[in-house]
Amino acid sequence: MSDGSQIRYKVVEVSPVAEETLEKTLNERAAEGWGIESVHFVMREGSHRPTMAYLFFTRVRERGGPGPSAG
Repeated sequence: MSDGSQIRYKVVEVSPVAEETLEKTLNERAAEGWGIESVHFVMREGSHRPTMAYLFFTRVRERGGPGPSAG
């Protein structure tokens, strides 16, 4: 990364956690130019399925370029 760029971050909460909701969110953010950084699942005690997931995305934005989009 050059000195003229900076990393932008986006966190998206996904609930319910299912293949379809995760895939939809990943595809939407990829289309906006975001790259997946990590996924964190929130578990409820006594359950084997996560109740929600947080998806962390990053992208590089050039300084002086347009600000982060609302999406």
